[in-house]
Amino acid sequence: MEQYQLPVAPSMGITVVGHRDAEGIFHRDYYFPYMRSYEGVETVEGSLERHAEKETYAGVMEDFTSGITLIYYLCNSLEAYQLKRMQIKAVPKQVYLTGLSVEGKILLPIEKKAEDEWVKRQHFVEQMKLFEAAKAGDQDALETLTETDMNLMSEVNERIEKEDLYSLVESTFMPTGVECDQYSILGEIVNIRVKSNVYTHENILDLKVRCMDAVFRVCINEKDLLGVPAIGRRFKGNVWMQGEVEFLEQGSNS
Repeated sequence: MEQYQLPVAPSMGITVVGHRDAEGIFHRDYYFPYMRSYEGVETVEGSLERHAEKETYAGVMEDFTSGITLIYYLCNSLEAYQLKRMQIKAVPKQVYLTGLSVEGKILLPIEKKAEDEWVKRQHFVEQMKLFEAAKAGDQDALETLTETDMNLMSEVNERIEKEDLYSLVESTFMPTGVECDQYSILGEIVNIRVKSNVYTHENILDLKVRCMDAVFRVCINEKDLLGVPAIGRRFKGNVWMQGEVEFLEQGSNS
């Protein structure tokens, strides 16, 4: 198997994977768009699962920041395939996540006070401790999480009668559709880069988004985005999650 990449803008393009026949002629097996991120997310509970139809892989992050199990399309599947052939276990060390979107919109930010961020951070740390305890079988932690969800639902039901939904919900990260690596997200824009496709001359937006305390990049064609993006505003849309994995160096499997 061989893999080639055709850049169409800085850090993004088309990946083509295929094989050569006995006469040395290259035959394309599949291709996909990619955007490369240079900000890794460390993982100690990551794994890979091979897709059924071809030699591609889905990455799984059990310790994703948002508290859910994140499934993403592995961009460097060829590297994982080569490790497999050498009988080396592919253990993810960190993942460089990106989300590709074909439709999205810009929402205004929620008005917040300076102390709100500190309270939110403390709440997040406590929630993550409870998640870890619940996964380990702590029944008290599970009951606490259940009670917290019920109280939150009650508060939302009361406020939704007088307030707009997106003035209550600051960010979301939820699976959507039938594909396990597609998600509906709502997150705060913390950085924006505009890139030009060298072939079509269309503007591509590279948005750095903070969503449920996870930070990753989102790529979208400017014409597919409704509204004007700005730092502090929020991006809402569906994304196809990709990840390029840096593997842990180790010896062969027995």
